[in-house]
Amino acid sequence: MPATDSLPRSVRVGYGSGSVATGAFGTVPGLMLLPYLTDSLGIAALAAGFIVFLPKAWDVVLNPVAGRISDRTVDPRGPRRPWLLRAGLGLAAGFALLFAAPDMAVGLEALWVLALFLACATAYAFFQVPYVAMPAELTASYDERTRLMTWRVAILAFTIMLAGATAPAIRDAVGGRAGYRVMGVVMAVIILVGVVSAYVGTRRAPVTAPQPGAGGLRDQLRIVATARDFRWLLTTFVIQALATGCMLAGVDYLARNVLGKDGASTILFVCFVGPALLLTPAWAAIGTRIGKKSGYVASSAFLAAGALLAATAQVAPAALVYLAVVLVGVGYAGCQVFPMAMLPDAAAVDARRTGSNRAGVYTGVWTAGETLGLALGPAIFALVLAIGGYRSSTDDEHVLQPDSALTAITLGFSVLPAVLVLASLWWLRRYSLSADEVDESVPA
Repeated sequence: MPATDSLPRSVRVGYGSGSVATGAFGTVPGLMLLPYLTDSLGIAALAAGFIVFLPKAWDVVLNPVAGRISDRTVDPRGPRRPWLLRAGLGLAAGFALLFAAPDMAVGLEALWVLALFLACATAYAFFQVPYVAMPAELTASYDERTRLMTWRVAILAFTIMLAGATAPAIRDAVGGRAGYRVMGVVMAVIILVGVVSAYVGTRRAPVTAPQPGAGGLRDQLRIVATARDFRWLLTTFVIQALATGCMLAGVDYLARNVLGKDGASTILFVCFVGPALLLTPAWAAIGTRIGKKSGYVASSAFLAAGALLAATAQVAPAALVYLAVVLVGVGYAGCQVFPMAMLPDAAAVDARRTGSNRAGVYTGVWTAGETLGLALGPAIFALVLAIGGYRSSTDDEHVLQPDSALTAITLGFSVLPAVLVLASLWWLRRYSLSADEVDESVPA
């Protein structure tokens, strides 16, 4: 079926449900893997940061390839949907094993995590890239893509809250390494629910078959690199993903070492995602009124302001820190809605300009950039921990962290992300696509 201007609600919800899988995988390793390595397996912070970063760096290389492959997939179900199922099932299976390292020498345990995280990252690339490519083929409408992203981000926000709040709670309830193993299996089931829901929910979605451009992957990447507005948007998003990765990696450390309160990780996540659940439709409405770019700038300002307020965590009451994270959540909702709605606009303008649909290559590059940012975030946070003298330990040890480590945790969670978000706006100001220009790419 050809793409239409308006989509039925069932298709919006069906597509958005894929964010259950992307939200769980995007949240839990960023939140739990670094503490698992440093505070359960006893791996030094720098080595742990490398283990978290390497598989994601592999994704940076793999994502454009996955986009190219999905562009050229011929299947009665469409070019994207088969990959949702194939890769999604592999992702769920790999995640169930990621936190289940058997008792071995520390080096072998580190290799287990590295190998399984690499397998998960590979499966995720072949799920995420086709999934993100679909909106450009589902509808030709500028505003309908915003509505489609509103459903996706709302479900994503709910999943982040569900996974981010329950993962540490499950670990703490069971305790020790067994807690991590149980948590991994529960999160794998959640991922599986998202995979199957997206596959089934989009079975009747209108999809325009891609018409890949001529030339090899390198040729198409070179063409995509000439898309000026896409370049500025991608740079902004990658830098903000780096900031998000720092904050995500720091949540558990901030809760356990700085706030020192039971269940603080869960409270922080509820404060972070709760506003996003409520305000995602509001951000979409604001974007319709003032434009996506202006909405993106405003939401970025909210995120940065909340992060700066969180810098008081060592001296302020916990309630003020929670309030700061609420403000971060308000901004984060918009910082997901707007760029994800602007991406298919850039792909549509390129298709009009060149006569070739390169949505898969565009989203492959986009997802590679996002993956790089989210991977570098924990790695940089681990470097900040090492500079601050953070002391790794196993489940059987109780280590008192020096004041320098507490300061490093606080700054890595607050000031560093705020600076990154504000700096990213320098590139966003160059983005120039408007609704009129995008709608010109829609045939009359």
